[in-house]
Amino acid sequence: CPTLIKWLGKSSNVEKVGLDPFLHPPSFVKELNETLESSSPAGSISFPSENLVDKIWDSQPPLPDSQFRVHPIECAGADVATKLKAVRARMKEEKAELSVFAMLDEVAYLFNIRASDVECCPVGIAYATVTPTSANLYVDPAKITDPDLVSHLSKSKISPRPYSSLIPDLEGFVSSNPEAKVWVDKTKANYAVASTVPTASLISKQNAIEPMKAVKNAKELEGMKEAHILDGVAMAKFVAWCKNALSDPDSPPVTETLIDEKLLEFRGESPDFIEASFPTIAGVGPNGAIIHYRADAASPLHKTLSPSTPILIDSGGQYTMGTTDVTRTWQFGEPTPTFSSHFTNVLKGNIGIDTCVFPENTPGVIIDSFARRALWNSGCDYGHGTGHGVGAALNVHEGPASISPRIGNKEPLKVGMVLSNEPGYYEPGNFGIRIENLLIVKEKEFERKVEGGKKFLQFERLTMIPIQKSLIDQSLMTTSELDWLDSYHAEIWSKVGPRLKDGTDAKVWLEEACKKIERVESKDGVVAV
Repeated sequence: CPTLIKWLGKSSNVEKVGLDPFLHPPSFVKELNETLESSSPAGSISFPSENLVDKIWDSQPPLPDSQFRVHPIECAGADVATKLKAVRARMKEEKAELSVFAMLDEVAYLFNIRASDVECCPVGIAYATVTPTSANLYVDPAKITDPDLVSHLSKSKISPRPYSSLIPDLEGFVSSNPEAKVWVDKTKANYAVASTVPTASLISKQNAIEPMKAVKNAKELEGMKEAHILDGVAMAKFVAWCKNALSDPDSPPVTETLIDEKLLEFRGESPDFIEASFPTIAGVGPNGAIIHYRADAASPLHKTLSPSTPILIDSGGQYTMGTTDVTRTWQFGEPTPTFSSHFTNVLKGNIGIDTCVFPENTPGVIIDSFARRALWNSGCDYGHGTGHGVGAALNVHEGPASISPRIGNKEPLKVGMVLSNEPGYYEPGNFGIRIENLLIVKEKEFERKVEGGKKFLQFERLTMIPIQKSLIDQSLMTTSELDWLDSYHAEIWSKVGPRLKDGTDAKVWLEEACKKIERVESKDGVVAV
C-alpha cells in the first residue's frame, strides 16, 4: 500500500491538499511540497483554521483528561530547578532566548510530573517553554488541580498557561524579539509550532532535554533496578501459574488473551504498578513470528497454548519508580532440535551484547553484530534492531541511542543510558524466538589501568527473569556462556527469591529455574558437572 504522499505523487492535477498543522511534522510537509512541485506544479498545501474532519465527526471522543501528578523526587533524582539550570546552560551555549518542548515525555521529565493521557505511557498532553528567567507549562487548567501538584508547580517556579496559548505566545515572542533565537527541534515538533518561528530565528537541532533524559542519574537507576525486581516477582508468579494451568485438565484454556490478563493481574499485585508499559505481545506458535502481534479473542489468529507449542511473550510494566520491558520465549513441553538450535543462537547473541566491552563514544551500530554473530553463522538473521532506549518511569521507547544495523544513528552509548538487548529469530508460520533484557551502560573497570588510555564501557543487567534452560542446545554453548547463565540465574535468585513467600508455587518454580544448568560437553570440549 503506497503512502499518502506517494499516492498523491501519482496524480498530475492535484490542486490543493488540506493539512492540520498540529498533526503533521515539518518533514511531512517538506516531502509533500517536493512531491507536488514535481507531479502537480500548480498544486498547493492549505492549512485551514479548523480541522475539517473534526467539523463533521459527531462521535469524536473527547481529549484525554487525566490529572497530572507529581513524580516523587526520590524517583526523579533531580529537582526541577536543577534541570532548568542545565537547560538554560545549554541555551546560553546556543545563544537561544527561548526553548520550546513539544514531546510529552520531555515535558514530563523536565517538570517532574506524570499523567495517563496516552495508553502505557505516563505522560500528559502539554507543551513546555523555557527562557533564561521563566518556565511555562501549556496545559488544560482542568488537568492540574491536584493540591500537591499546584504546590509543586509553584515551588518550582513553573507558570501554567492555557494549552491553546502556545502559538499566540510564540508569535508574540518572535514579533517582540525579532533578533532572538528560538530553539525548536523540528524532528520533535509539529508543523504549527516549527513554522511559527522564522527561519532566521530558528535553532533546529537536538534539544537540551533529550540527552539529559537518556542518561539516568543514580536515583533513577536505583528505581529502575527496584522496578525490575518487582517485575521478576510478578513473572515468577505468572510462569508458575502458566505451568500449573497447562497441567491441570480442569483449568480453563490458556489463551493468548488470558495470558495478557494474568500478566496484568500479577504485576498489579504490587502497589507500585501503574499500567503496562506497552500492549502485551503473547504469540503462540506462528503468532510469535509476527513481530508486533497483539492477541484479540475475536480474531481467527487467536490461539491457545499447549505444552507442545512455544510462546513468545513480550511485556512490561510502568511502576512508580521505573519502567520494564522483557521478552522470553517459553515451551513447557519437549522442544524440537531445530527450535533448540535457533533458541540457543538467539541466547548467544543476547550474551554477546551483555558481555561486550567497547570504548566510549561508540554508537550502537558498532556493537549490533555481537547480537547476530551466532545467527549469521547458521545462515539466519532478524529484521529489527537489537536495542532501543528506555525511559525511567517514562516511555518504554526513547531516543536518542539505539543498537541497530541502521548506520544513520551515530549517537554514542553513554554511562547511565538504559537500552534493551533483544535479538530474535522468526520462522513465519511456525514460531518466533526473542530474548530481551534491559541493560545499563556503565564504565568498565580494569585491574591494570593504561595511563592516558581510553575509557571503556560495558553493560549491567536490569531484568531479573530466568531463561528457560531446557530449550538450550548445550553443544552450541561455550563454557563461558554457560558460566554467564549460571551467574545470571544466581543473581536473579538472590534478588527476587527473598521477595517470594516460602513454599509458594512461584518460589518453588524460581528456585528450580535458577539452579545451575546440568552440563554436558560444551563446544570447546570442556565438561562440567
